[in-house]
Amino acid sequence: MSTNWTHPLERQTVNQAFISYLVPSVLGMLVIAFNFIIDGIMVGHKLGSTAMAGIGIASPVYTLFVAMSLWIGMGGATLYSNHMGRKEHKKAKEVFTKSIILIALITMAIGYTAYTFKDKLVYTLGANADTFPFAADYMNIMLLFGFVFTIENALSVFVRNDGGPNTSMYAQITFAVANIVINYITLYVLEWGVRGVALGTIVSAALALLVLFSHFFKKSNNLTFTRFTWSTKLLWMIALIGFPSFLAELGMSVFSVSHNISMERIEGTDGVASFTVLNYIHGVVLMAFLGLASAAQPLISYYHGAQRVKRVQETIRIAVKTALTCGLVLLLIVQVGASYFVQIFGNFSNSVTDSAVYGLRIFTIAYVFMGVNFVMSTYFQSIGNAKMAIWITAAREMIIMIALIAILPSFLGVTGVWLAVPLSEMLVLITIALYYRKRSLTERLNLLQAK
Repeated sequence: MSTNWTHPLERQTVNQAFISYLVPSVLGMLVIAFNFIIDGIMVGHKLGSTAMAGIGIASPVYTLFVAMSLWIGMGGATLYSNHMGRKEHKKAKEVFTKSIILIALITMAIGYTAYTFKDKLVYTLGANADTFPFAADYMNIMLLFGFVFTIENALSVFVRNDGGPNTSMYAQITFAVANIVINYITLYVLEWGVRGVALGTIVSAALALLVLFSHFFKKSNNLTFTRFTWSTKLLWMIALIGFPSFLAELGMSVFSVSHNISMERIEGTDGVASFTVLNYIHGVVLMAFLGLASAAQPLISYYHGAQRVKRVQETIRIAVKTALTCGLVLLLIVQVGASYFVQIFGNFSNSVTDSAVYGLRIFTIAYVFMGVNFVMSTYFQSIGNAKMAIWITAAREMIIMIALIAILPSFLGVTGVWLAVPLSEMLVLITIALYYRKRSLTERLNLLQAK
């Protein structure tokens, strides 16, 4: 790195910086999301709804590994950007080294341990006799080789925060394109079934990892490995700051498992299949919101470390307005095109199609609130307010959602299942508004007392 090097965030206005991160972040995430959509279309047309349900049941394992990678990756990258904002380059490199080594060790330990009781795990996740073979084939590959995409996922966050959002996007595009090609070969040429889909994910992640390695050869690169030394304090800081990201992804596992179990009880295998279709579509929206939050995170972390308060506030205003606009547009699109979106995944029975369309039209109300909640959680995480970030994430994806999905179906049937997430997102946004109102009143009282 040149001694005259200046971070891009110092050279750009907030609008310019946000757009420079927003475009590659959202595009990269959407490419990944559409990759999963195409996966779903391939599986649905080639293997049918039962195979789709099996993958849906096993998907929490994939989500757990992503959660682990984001826990350490986001925690480490946020701390990394804070140090870079303070010009503490040596500390930033120490954070990077410890984060990458830690995520590799943790995910390998979890995967190999879970593999020893893999069959029990599949049934615990909600499989029945029909879906077990498909769920087991997918999950076993993930447990054995999932550490590859956890390292790739964590490194992608660091590369983005190190001023390489485009490189991160190229890696995501590489993953998506490779995954589509490999899945076509394994499904239609080799006919390896669900096992081939899982292998495609691992191989594609390895190729994306090679793209990310190119960042290390750039003059602007600050990501260099240092000698690993154990530091409980530093590892605790990484874990604490990144914990909301872990909860967010783990919440997706809770979301999938709770909805799979509820739909299986109410509508059987057809219900699980209809939710799996919804989950594929929902995944696109989640990735878009994640891309939006990911664009804001490096800016907030860096500006906070550099004590540029006005720039932090401006970043939040831009991100919240963008999230709200996107949420309303997405709601309108899905309301109008729900039937079309469901039919893309295959020629399902009327019960599966009708259930998925009905669920989509109710469920997508959540998008009006969800994007704003994503942004606010990222804001609190980026400034080190882990307590509030954890509350937002845990409440919207676990505490409130689980309570609603446990209670509402007793009164509303399947409608209660679809309403759980929209109501949860709305209630969490209300708590954020109340938090800000209380903080504003406290600040005014402090000013009056100071006078």
